[in-house]
Amino acid sequence: MTIDPSSIPNFGGQQPEPQQGGDAPAGPIVPDQDLVKQLLDQMELKHVVDDEGDLAAPWENFRTYFMFRGEGDQQVFSVRTFYDRPHAIESKPQILDAIDDWNRRTLWPKVYSHTHEEEGGPTTVRVIGEAQMLIGTGVSLEHFVSSTVSWVRAAIEFDRWLVEHLGLVEEVDSAEKPGDEDAG
Repeated sequence: MTIDPSSIPNFGGQQPEPQQGGDAPAGPIVPDQDLVKQLLDQMELKHVVDDEGDLAAPWENFRTYFMFRGEGDQQVFSVRTFYDRPHAIESKPQILDAIDDWNRRTLWPKVYSHTHEEEGGPTTVRVIGEAQMLIGTGVSLEHFVSSTVSWVRAAIEFDRWLVEHLGLVEEVDSAEKPGDEDAG
């Protein structure tokens, strides 16, 4: 199955021309990693498969994983973003206030904190964002594509928002393209 480029949401700018022909399935589909790879390729996002078999798109300050968990009609597709910027443990109340504000204002990703205890190093706070979709009984291709694209864009937007909200001095423009470690 192929993704019709016109089904990829475009939040401003030119929409791709629709494909002619009947390549898109008429009914619900159960998405898989190959479909996500195809979508990431069409979005021109670099991606890798990690040692555990999960698909990931790396950015400079975070990485987004596209994971399939569960079996049968309980299978879940999860887009989980790990923000790599460590925050001092003393700033955890400020981080929690910020992510609570984000979670109240937005649908996704839902964001939470993780206290990271490095052996022999300082304890830091990391932030993780996540959106999930139950896919085991099938979903429409258009819904899957538009949700996945929206979740990726929201993960990028959250990083920018958090930097601005917390007054961090790091450049957020480097988050424009995944895998571009030379940017910024």
